[in-house]
Amino acid sequence: MLLELRAENYAVIDHAIAGFGPGLNLLTGETGAGKSILVDALALLMGQKASTGLIRHGADRAVLSCVFESTPGAELILEANGIDMDADEVILRREILADGKGRVYVNNQPATVAVLRALGPELALVHAQSETVSGFDPAQQRSLLDRFGGVSLDAAAEAFSRWREIQDKLAEQEKDEQDRLKLVDLWSFQAREIQSAEPKVGEDEALETEKRVLLNSEKLHTAATAVNNVLYEDDHSAEAALQTAQKNLEELARYDSQFTEAVSQIASARAVVEDVAATVRDYAERIDASPERLAEIENRLIVLDRLKRKYGSTLVDVIASGEEAARKLAEIENRDEILKSLRGDLVKAAEAFKTAARALTQERAAAAKKLEKLAEAQINDLAMKARFSIVVTPSPDSPDPDQASWTAHGWDSVECRIATNPGEPLQPLDQIASGGEMSRVLLALKVSVEEGANRGRSRKTQIPRTLVFDEIDVGIGGRAAEAVGQKLKALSRTQQVLCITHLPQIAAFADQHFLIEKQEKQKRTQTSIRLLTAQERAEEIARMISGATVTETSLRHAEQMLKSSAG
Repeated sequence: MLLELRAENYAVIDHAIAGFGPGLNLLTGETGAGKSILVDALALLMGQKASTGLIRHGADRAVLSCVFESTPGAELILEANGIDMDADEVILRREILADGKGRVYVNNQPATVAVLRALGPELALVHAQSETVSGFDPAQQRSLLDRFGGVSLDAAAEAFSRWREIQDKLAEQEKDEQDRLKLVDLWSFQAREIQSAEPKVGEDEALETEKRVLLNSEKLHTAATAVNNVLYEDDHSAEAALQTAQKNLEELARYDSQFTEAVSQIASARAVVEDVAATVRDYAERIDASPERLAEIENRLIVLDRLKRKYGSTLVDVIASGEEAARKLAEIENRDEILKSLRGDLVKAAEAFKTAARALTQERAAAAKKLEKLAEAQINDLAMKARFSIVVTPSPDSPDPDQASWTAHGWDSVECRIATNPGEPLQPLDQIASGGEMSRVLLALKVSVEEGANRGRSRKTQIPRTLVFDEIDVGIGGRAAEAVGQKLKALSRTQQVLCITHLPQIAAFADQHFLIEKQEKQKRTQTSIRLLTAQERAEEIARMISGATVTETSLRHAEQMLKSSAG
């Protein structure tokens, strides 16, 4: 649901804020007051192309923003684009700069117009007079039909994903033969080079340690020998001193038991000294100042360093690269078998998708028959005499179908067709319907779909939560206008609806009624928007009935209309 819309320095708007509520939000005002400007502002926030001509004269930028309640689909789009959620709301902001550049923010984080376009269908359908065709594209028509019929796309989406995955693997295997041979030569060289070197995990670190020992063998031998002499070999070694101390302590302990523990401590110290002395003595004896071994180690380290420069920073990476090259070679050697297996899997996956797609076609065709009858009746309640149909066209179901039309939602194209005059053939909406007619057709479809959904059908296929209609009442009046108001009211029970209208019969059905006013301040035209009170609503509807001058008769008539619509 749209919670708030703001516009600053946009067209004739200096600064305007509108807070919308659930149900039917109607916008009225005198001709030229700028009602459609607000709808166009929302369309820009849904990703419509902007121009510098929209900036208010004298300003360096126009700023538009809005706040929507979040939806699960919107959250997925934000996550896919690396944008954090902001509580339970989605905040959109767009700046149009005088130099032709612009900025987009989603939840106060930098974004792109592409993100707005992705979020648009999830949050709102803006059906402005200038956007009737793009706002009701084939995808939207298919979405409406699927919602009406309770059509689940899960099986087709899963089958399509499996088919596409196998297709990509097969394409990878069927790359150009020359490129494949180049890769074979490269992988063979890499595998041989790594395998012939036989690197072992941690080998380089052990060799570096041994190299340091060999380079400093004389120092190390001298130091180890000195330690052994001081601890054990010299006449006045630590071990000899401890031995003498131990004997004297034992003599003391014979007469005074307090020295018993000291005897044990000295004995432990002698054992430690003997162990350390033995360790350094063995170490000194093992030191081999061999130039040949040093050269051997340095040569081996050169080999290992070269491998690490080419295949990874550690020997673990090098070994993994060798295993990967060997695996790829094995795949190439088994290429024919792999290709045969993949082609078989692809045929099975294609058949699974076709089965799921045919089931979708049947469901949609059955739903289309029901929906077109309901929608035609609804359309003709809105001052039109039209024939209406919904055509479901599947991809050619032949041994070699047109796989270019395969998608996660099946292979059907769904097209609404209409004949607005007797004797005319049914044709696509965008070729026949005017702006006002298009809006009424969409309204009739939405009402029909929601009535179908309310009869217990599945609601897995989500359509926009906020619907915006600009001047849906063009060319109608009287009872037809009242019928439009009733349908808008019915639709608003399940979705938020924003609608611009010139007709009092429609305005009387509003849950929230906003007045768009144009005033002159400091020799500048300014457009503002405000929510009307109950009394102001009656006065505005009376103005719509009688014109600029509100009479007692028109005011009573307006009050009666409000009372009737509330009932």
